[in-house]
Amino acid sequence: MEQKYKDVISAVRALISGEKEEMSVLANVAAELHDSMGYFWVGFYLVREGELHLGPFQGPVACYRIRHGRGVCGTAWEQAKTLIVPDVEAFPGHIACSSLSRSEIVVPLRNAKGEVVGVLDIDSKELNAFTPAEGEMLEEVCAAITETLYSE
Repeated sequence: MEQKYKDVISAVRALISGEKEEMSVLANVAAELHDSMGYFWVGFYLVREGELHLGPFQGPVACYRIRHGRGVCGTAWEQAKTLIVPDVEAFPGHIACSSLSRSEIVVPLRNAKGEVVGVLDIDSKELNAFTPAEGEMLEEVCAAITETLYSE
C-alpha cells in the first residue's frame, strides 16, 4: 500500500502543478483521490464566513455548511489536526450527510501561514477503513495543495 500512497501523491502533484484556480485544483484532487483510492465520498469544505462551506467533491450529495467544532469536519477544523474516526456512529455529534458512511478521515487544509482554510473530508462505507499511514499520505496531499494554491 505504501507504493500506492506514493503514486497518489506524485499524481496529485503533477495534476495541480502550476495551477492557481482554487476550485479547479480542489475539484481535480477530489476526483483523483476518489478514482485512485476508491473512496465512497471525497470532498473539501472551505472556511467561509465563520463556517465550513461545501466545496468540490465526488460522491453523493453532502451537507452545505458545518459549524466550527461540530461533527468530524468541524472538530478537525477546531483542533487543527487530522482526525481518523473508525466508526462514525461512535463519534459524538457526528453529522450524517449519508447513512452509508461508516468511517471517516478529515485532514485540515492550511494556508502558507499554517491557518486552517478548509478540510479534506473522506468517507468510507466500511468500518475502520483508514490507517495512520493513509492519514500521512493525505496530509502530504494537503501540503501539495498548500504549496500550489496558498504559498504566495
